[in-house]
Amino acid sequence: MTTTQLPAPPTVSTVEPPARPPARSGHWWVYLILTIGLVAVISPFVWMLLSAVKPAREVLRSPPTWWPEQFTGEHFRSLFERLDLGTYLTNSVFVAVAVTVGNMVFCAMLGYVLAKLSFRGRRLLFGLVMGMLMVPGMVTFVPLFILVSNVGLANTYSGLILPYLVQPVGVFLMRQFISELPDELIDAARVDGAGEFRIFARIVMPLCGPALATLGIITFLGSWNNFLWPLVVAQTEDMYTMPVALALYSVGQNSIDYGLLLAGAVVVVVPVLLLFTFLQRHFTQGIATTGFR
Repeated sequence: MTTTQLPAPPTVSTVEPPARPPARSGHWWVYLILTIGLVAVISPFVWMLLSAVKPAREVLRSPPTWWPEQFTGEHFRSLFERLDLGTYLTNSVFVAVAVTVGNMVFCAMLGYVLAKLSFRGRRLLFGLVMGMLMVPGMVTFVPLFILVSNVGLANTYSGLILPYLVQPVGVFLMRQFISELPDELIDAARVDGAGEFRIFARIVMPLCGPALATLGIITFLGSWNNFLWPLVVAQTEDMYTMPVALALYSVGQNSIDYGLLLAGAVVVVVPVLLLFTFLQRHFTQGIATTGFR
């Protein structure tokens, strides 16, 4: 009687997962440098917020105190009593929103033309845009003011808005982002009979959300904080923006009301911080996804 020997079951080799590398402790100095930089950036804002609720005598105390010994709202009360805050805030919001929307629309249009349309002189036009980025704003300030005055736009909303309605940095940003969009998508729309304006409005603009958010934040910040141009163009109180009103009413003939100035700075900064907080994700995404080819 012969016995058949069964084959041995296959051995399952157990492969241990690779050991997790130990945490690097040699980069502590990077976190230290970043922490120092963060403290250096935040400190002026913390000082502004705390000083806005200090009494006037404590704001000018030497050596200075960080934490207020006595909280007061006299500076904010004086801000609302001495300034026509509603008019100045309305002017600032209207001008900043108009400039932002104009840049988002027209810079996207120019970016689409420079990125996706082939025509003679396209490279030259893009070179002019790049050249305008290198020209300081103060060089064109006086000629721009003379032009605005000669056409009768001084002391008007148009004079405050039109010179900044399209900016080279916005055209460059949108051109670089739109150039990364697939050409096949636009060509398919053209085959289906869509015109260029319809392609731009229905296909390109919805895909440019991160870049538009980035451009919107940058433009809104610049327009909201703009001081010199509204100071020159706005010649009556009803046309003042918030930075101009704060500078004119907080500086007296022989003294400066630092408490009023700090309280006004808080009112000016808070909307910008809220805007950046809500759009921070889109801002970082727009910066990360913008190509430079």
